[in-house]
Amino acid sequence: MPDSATSAAGKRAPNLWDVTAFFLRLGTTAFGGPAAHIAMMEENVVRRYQWMTREEFLDLLGIVNLIPGPNSTEMAIQIGYRVAGWPGLALGGACFILPAAILTGMLAWVYLHYGQLPKAAGAFYGIKAVVIAVVLQAIWNLARTAVKNGKLAAIGLGAVLAAALGADVLLVLFGAGILVMLLDRRVPAERASGITAAAGITAAGAGSFGLCSLFLVFFKVGAVLFGSGYVLLAFLRADLVLRWHWLTDAQLLDAVAVGQMTPGPVFTTATFIGYLLGRMPGAAAATLGIFLPSFLLIALVGPLVPRLRGSSLTRPFLDGVNAGALALMLVVTWQLGRAAIVDFTTLALALVSLLLLLRFRINSAWLVLGGALAGALLSR
Repeated sequence: MPDSATSAAGKRAPNLWDVTAFFLRLGTTAFGGPAAHIAMMEENVVRRYQWMTREEFLDLLGIVNLIPGPNSTEMAIQIGYRVAGWPGLALGGACFILPAAILTGMLAWVYLHYGQLPKAAGAFYGIKAVVIAVVLQAIWNLARTAVKNGKLAAIGLGAVLAAALGADVLLVLFGAGILVMLLDRRVPAERASGITAAAGITAAGAGSFGLCSLFLVFFKVGAVLFGSGYVLLAFLRADLVLRWHWLTDAQLLDAVAVGQMTPGPVFTTATFIGYLLGRMPGAAAATLGIFLPSFLLIALVGPLVPRLRGSSLTRPFLDGVNAGALALMLVVTWQLGRAAIVDFTTLALALVSLLLLLRFRINSAWLVLGGALAGALLSR
């Protein structure tokens, strides 16, 4: 149970208004992706406001790496619960998501009405190239942590091959996780049987567009997506582009680009896509669908943090899932890169952006805005 009576340093304990105000402000200003969001949370929650100790904060951070969903959003949900109870759980996550969702919806309206105008088209011409660089930088950083040994490297390469040959996204993820479990001597093969059945999950079947179908597609993604938010590209492309044909590759890249331009969680890409497909009802259905699993999962597993963190079963499985997630990211980046890198100008933008990200660690939001400006100027 959260302790709302005392704070880490004996100061006045935060109340529901404190949680609401903090996460509204963070959701409005937090550019730079999940790692930057979590760093901002630690700076304020631990050091500035002293709502909890660093050890408590690390405990919460540990759990978000063991469950699917957007890490920074789930941290907001957990912090809200720890410092303000069940109302804090709801408001912490909602206030972190809401500013980005509103801004993304506004940009979707602009895109839908003016996206074909020369200036808007030029901006997205530059943004798409930068987004490819941002994703490549994320893959590089994550790989240095996720690929811990030769076994994981080999499984990751196998996952790349499987994904490139068209294997189902969920089969790649669960297959990699189960294989690592089976190869890990600490986990007997029979213990993997309970998870093996999960590998039989398949993506939603083809069908006509409807708000219920849209909600279910994004609910599935929010419920099973491990790893970085950029793995979202692979899931959405598999369902919305290849299976249901609701979007084109170019539209998907535009949606991700807008997600990069806005603060808060990258998963508000769903808001943009939902608005394109179903206006305001579609935006609401897609946003609710992709974020609802995070609230449900945190409410369910939050009290089980110590047991999950020490589990010898989940540790090797998630190592494999992370390797599979990186493989999916790499393959989908290659596929989308063919739609974004169309000439020497876009290639130069992508390479310069990648250099700036890797060498100087420039905030990706500034690069995306720079890409928009460069695209608008260079495409005249």
